[in-house]
Parts: sequence; C-alpha cells; structure tokens
Amino acid sequence: MERSIDFYTRLLGLELLGRHEIPQNNAEIAFLQDRDGKGAKLELTFYRKQKKFIQADYEDRIFDHIAFEIKDMKQIILTMRKENVAITDEPFKLGPTGPIIAFIEDSDGTLIELIERK
Repeated sequence: MERSIDFYTRLLGLELLGRHEIPQNNAEIAFLQDRDGKGAKLELTFYRKQKKFIQADYEDRIFDHIAFEIKDMKQIILTMRKENVAITDEPFKLGPTGPIIAFIEDSDGTLIELIERK
C-alpha cells in the first residue's frame, strides 16, 4: 500500500484523502484525488493475506488500463524516467488535433494512460 500511495501522490500529484481499515477482510483502503478536488477519486485496496487476485466472478474479465489527464507530458515523462518507471509507450499525438498520450506502469505493473489535451 505504501508503495502505491507513494507512486500516485509523488509521481502523479494525487492527494491522499484518507485511509481506513476493513477488519472484516483484513484489508486497508486508501482514497486519492487530484489536488484541486475536481477529478474522480481513486480507491486503492490492500488485502494483507492475499498474494494474488483471485475472485471467481472476475477471473475471466480482461482489465486493460486506467487513465489520467495531465497538464505537462514532457515534465511527467522526465519525472518517470528519473524514477525508473516503466514507459511502455512513448508520448505520441492522436491525429493532427488530438491529445498527446503515453503509457506507463505503476509500481504494481498496472498500465496507466497519460493524456495531455491542449
């Protein structure tokens, strides 16, 4: 949990809103949001005894990625490089008037799309 909170707060600029224990499943949840408080909230869940995601209703589901809109792609990519974050797709423009996008992996290997709109 600490590694994930550090990644999303320090490298993507989210703010930690709170952390809560869930004793019924020996878990902890953390809520994060952009510093302006205008975007969606991200909920991280850490199950202390679970080493692998096993949930029968979801095992066949294919999860692709999550996405964040950012303000400065060049600066974010420089920061990611300094921190040795995996950049799976270098920044590129989607068409002549489209946004600039890139893909990275978080500290647990989740694919994240970064989107800069101008």
